[in-house]
Amino acid sequence: MSRIGKKPVAIPAKVQINVDGQAVSVKGPKGELQMVAHPNMTVSVEDGTLQVVRPNDERENRALHGLTRALINNMVTGVTQGFKKTLVIEGVGYHAEMKGKDLVLFLGYSHPIEFPAPQGISFRLGDRGVSIDVEGIDRQLVGQTAANIRSLRPPEPYGGKGIRYSNEVIRRKAGKAGKGK
Repeated sequence: MSRIGKKPVAIPAKVQINVDGQAVSVKGPKGELQMVAHPNMTVSVEDGTLQVVRPNDERENRALHGLTRALINNMVTGVTQGFKKTLVIEGVGYHAEMKGKDLVLFLGYSHPIEFPAPQGISFRLGDRGVSIDVEGIDRQLVGQTAANIRSLRPPEPYGGKGIRYSNEVIRRKAGKAGKGK
């Protein structure tokens, strides 16, 4: 049995889960999310918990069992607490500004980069515009949006300039060695 798959998903008091065949919708205080479970997985709600059951121990079903349960658990967490990724901008003159709901990034290029906020994502700037919080209820969308922003100027190993995650450690390389005697 999958350790993750066999754990039931606790349903908080403020959350409503609707299962219609393979379609699962989760509604909570922060919003509503939907997904369609794989046809092999059986999703059922009983006594304030949600259970995912697999038909047999085939390799594909074992993999999908934990995945389905984790995706539904992320939906429940998203509509109750939400998800957040923090990005840090390093470099002289590098910073971000808000333009309505969109993000304008100044990353050392000859022009500013406008990054429109996807549906369901909000940005919040930290101190002096060098930290960006990407927030939303869909974990996958939050992570993908943060990765897209980071890809605009990934951190480089020599000077450390660029956009990195707040918990990311950049391995620094030594620059050119001095000329020998």
